[in-house]
Amino acid sequence: MAGERENRKKKNLAAHLALRYESHLTEEGKLRFLSQPYKSRVTSTTAVIDCKVEAIGNFQAAYIHWYRHIPTRAPERLLYVTSTAQINYDKDSYKDKYHSSKRGKNTCTLSVKDIREDDEGTYYCAYWHSVGNLVFGTGTKLIVSNKGNSKPENSEILQTKHKDQLLYVCLIENFYPEVIRVQWVDGADKEVTKNVVKGDVWKSTNDKYSVSTWLTLPVNMTNKNYFCKYDHEKITMYVTIAEIFCVPRHNT
Repeated sequence: MAGERENRKKKNLAAHLALRYESHLTEEGKLRFLSQPYKSRVTSTTAVIDCKVEAIGNFQAAYIHWYRHIPTRAPERLLYVTSTAQINYDKDSYKDKYHSSKRGKNTCTLSVKDIREDDEGTYYCAYWHSVGNLVFGTGTKLIVSNKGNSKPENSEILQTKHKDQLLYVCLIENFYPEVIRVQWVDGADKEVTKNVVKGDVWKSTNDKYSVSTWLTLPVNMTNKNYFCKYDHEKITMYVTIAEIFCVPRHNT
């Protein structure tokens, strides 16, 4: 029995750590990290990844760490930036590959130079919030491809009624690269998480990808405004039942 309890504890701890590390939003008290969800670059170029930190009193004095995670390997620290803007590399070979600096009051950047296919992975910033408590940022997935980007060819909301409920299905088809952020939001652009099911991205046609997500609402709530919002490359789109409009983003 004791052995079973110990195994359960280990499994629960592993699940907790995996969830915390892979989460798309990390928050400890008021400390919060915000990163771009992904960045796509062609080979031989440089990718600059931003990490915005909220609620660190003296950001310039903070030590910011950068990690890289490949799904089949353990997370690996690349470097950290000190309070004097000095960069300490974990390997000497990283000096020509990576560079990091602090910008303004709350942003730290990581540059990945001369990109190759094996540079793909998810890059995380991190900060020691307290003793023994390393808090990771949201993570940016770096995609290396010479295929270029393709915006979705079709975006629409389908609906069906079942008894006293309406099911809305947001379908986004044929885009590249495959990383996309999809949310249901209300008229105030606040994310709706209740009664939402997010589907996995699947490969559709011509090496492009598609995704769908569902929102279920009681019939008496359909008078409110809801939108399917997605971010792909440098474009943010809001899909409604009747129309679609676009809001450009200015990130790099």
